[in-house]
Amino acid sequence: MPLNRSDLVSAIAAKADLSKADADKALAALQDVLVDSLGKGEAVKVTGLLSVERVERAARTGRNPRTGEEISIPAGYGVKISAGSILKKAVAK
Repeated sequence: MPLNRSDLVSAIAAKADLSKADADKALAALQDVLVDSLGKGEAVKVTGLLSVERVERAARTGRNPRTGEEISIPAGYGVKISAGSILKKAVAK
């Protein structure tokens, strides 16, 4: 079963000896920093844990799955998240 936000806040509060309110503020701050940094095109790297960066996607043609009609998909941006060594080791167990 996946951890939802409130479960994550509770776990952070317990591990860091914080109140749930403070842990929620810290998580909200992390979210704000990620959104602001990626919006500016800056990568966010937490050594050993993960890296998050904005990537460009070229314009391309695709197909409407219902009709098979070709459609033009404009260029845009996406997000690439890479696991660090600590996460990779955790899932290899």
